[in-house]
Amino acid sequence: MPHNQAPLSVTLPKDITASIAVFLVALPLCLGIALASNAPLFSGLISGIVGGIVVGILSGSHKSVSGPAAGLTAIVAAQIAALGSFEAFLAAVVIAGAIQILLGTFRLGFIASFFPMSVIKGLLAAIGLILILKQIPHVFGHDADAEGEMSFEQPDHENTFTELMATLSDILPGAALIGIASVLFLLAWDKVKALKKLPVPSALIVVVLGVGINLLLRKMGHAWEVKASHLVQVPAAKDFQAFLGFLQFPGVEHFSNPLVFKAAITVALVATLETLLNLEAVDKIDPDQRQSPPNRELIAQGTGNLIAGLIGGLPMTSVIVRSSVNINSGGRTKLSAILHGLLLIVCVVTVPHWLNEIPLSALAAILIVTGFKLASPKLFKEMWSEGIPQFLPFFITISAIVLSDLLTGVLIGLCVSILFILHSNLRNPIRRVLEKHTAGDVLRIELANQVSFLNRAALEKVFFSVPRGGRVLIDARSTDFIDPDIRDLLSDLRDKTAPARGIEMSFIGMRDHNFIDDHVQFIDYTSREIQSGLTPQSVLEILQAGNQRFLAGERIERDFGRQVAATAAGQFPMAAVLGCIDSRAPAEVVFDLGLGDIFSARVAGNIATSELLGSLEYACAVVGSKLVVVLGHTSCGAVNAAVDLLAAAKKASEATPCANLDGLVTEIQTAINPATLKKPDQWAPGEKAAYTNEISRLNVIQTIATIRKRSSTLNKLVEEGKIAIVGALYDVASGEVSFFQTAESSVAKLGVPMVA
Repeated sequence: MPHNQAPLSVTLPKDITASIAVFLVALPLCLGIALASNAPLFSGLISGIVGGIVVGILSGSHKSVSGPAAGLTAIVAAQIAALGSFEAFLAAVVIAGAIQILLGTFRLGFIASFFPMSVIKGLLAAIGLILILKQIPHVFGHDADAEGEMSFEQPDHENTFTELMATLSDILPGAALIGIASVLFLLAWDKVKALKKLPVPSALIVVVLGVGINLLLRKMGHAWEVKASHLVQVPAAKDFQAFLGFLQFPGVEHFSNPLVFKAAITVALVATLETLLNLEAVDKIDPDQRQSPPNRELIAQGTGNLIAGLIGGLPMTSVIVRSSVNINSGGRTKLSAILHGLLLIVCVVTVPHWLNEIPLSALAAILIVTGFKLASPKLFKEMWSEGIPQFLPFFITISAIVLSDLLTGVLIGLCVSILFILHSNLRNPIRRVLEKHTAGDVLRIELANQVSFLNRAALEKVFFSVPRGGRVLIDARSTDFIDPDIRDLLSDLRDKTAPARGIEMSFIGMRDHNFIDDHVQFIDYTSREIQSGLTPQSVLEILQAGNQRFLAGERIERDFGRQVAATAAGQFPMAAVLGCIDSRAPAEVVFDLGLGDIFSARVAGNIATSELLGSLEYACAVVGSKLVVVLGHTSCGAVNAAVDLLAAAKKASEATPCANLDGLVTEIQTAINPATLKKPDQWAPGEKAAYTNEISRLNVIQTIATIRKRSSTLNKLVEEGKIAIVGALYDVASGEVSFFQTAESSVAKLGVPMVA
């Protein structure tokens, strides 16, 4: 037994309770659907029995209940008329079952995953509304149409709404008494916790009360007695032999009729779609949120239809109404569906006369309450809160199903959803990132995992938004499939459109698609030409933009292999960064840079020792870097140590096992005003952290001054305007770098805050 499945002792009582409720609802629906389909009444019961027992055993769903489907009534009636006999139609049902088994075997149930959730929720709500609208006449005793008749246009040429109007002039007092009392009882049952805990299903109590009230009215000879035409009407057999006489069998000669095969394909396709839709919907309202295997369900339904066709049953599907009653009644496993099938056959064979005492108005009350739960105001509010792209397909699906039938309504809702998907696809089908490389801006277009013809218009729109002379990079590294239409488009853009518009077009990730070679035309590293064209201001702007990308999680996708090869012959970094050795502050990462873009010098406390000054001089005077960045950071261990040691009047070599830290710590301590120090127990919460962060900033300012003072080479380059020196503080908590300049930074203003 799976670890997450409750033991049989827990689930069995709940499944028995639920099976009784489902049985009571399924009984009139089986008969009503058969009547609405112009088929023998017993054929509906056969489908209910086979759907419960056979499909219940084979199905992988824990909550779905199968039986004759209201959505198939029009098709069944039309095919029986077209084929000329019910026996010929049974042959079509057998073949339809075989087709469904093949569909499941070839794993075609995956199409269920392509129905948008807005349509599935619309289907649930629509079934709920239809139950309410269709059962109101039955609650008041207006039984002009059979139970289970769900179409908007009815066989009697009325429709759902005109039938409601007709009910006003045809109210049967006794049925209305039972129906209204049953609805009120069921609503109260859901509100009173003590009643909900009873082991007896509320549906059974309602039926027993309905039968009891009517028997009392009959015994009293009261005019309100509900007559046989408003009660369940199960075909009754005198004995088991007579019961077997209700069975019908397909004629062998019909299996060679082309019209039978045409009817079979129609039934198989519609029943398959309805089953997959209903299965998705049932999983959606399953409290345990288990996922039913669609291919196994198709095999189960196909087997059920094949057997039903062989013994005189109607075609079946997974049915939301029965399944909803099953869930609402506390059904836990598929045993409830199987038991409901067993109850059908046992009761129909043994006590049909008792079944025929059940008022239709009592059963209608059960369905109305089920409808309220499916079409709850909470669901409408939830869909509205998700916005028009979700609410409109949901609402249109409901309207279309209510005004036509289940399949037509779902297809209309699906079309509306596709329109929204296409519109969304046109607006944002691909990820576009404007990358600021050292050589200039590049628009990188990331293709999705699957690129189809639906993406064509959006791809063209993005490409034609690129100005003349721009650069475009088509990135297919995450793409598994490119539709032939998109292949043709990309080839045309590369060979015709891009050259005509002066656009530099590059490709990466195409080697697996065998129609365009990877080719990057722009330079994504700092070359001699790029370095010579940069200014201290432009380099600073590149670093600022890189940190913004780092913060936004939109780092440039770099081909480091290509950069390794391109920079092997020489280096021309645009900046030199003097940072701390802290592992949380790697300059190349926080500025989103590639190989060869900067010199990175790192020492604890980012101080300017003579060795580091020599490195910075080499970077700027020999190699040509245009900017020096002194990069400090918050929560700096070296600064914290310098503060603590100064407060304690100790050397680093005295307080730590490090013999060579004294000079480094002493250098940092020159940025500290001893008068501002406090003893360890004098700092308020958070005060010391803020203080040391400020010392980190002052230490950066001091390092800039030290560079100008100790390096005549760098000082001269600053005075000539060839380089600039800026300070920066990296926040290890947020990842943000704050730039600033001092009086010693540059001969020109750099567009960042000036500090003393």
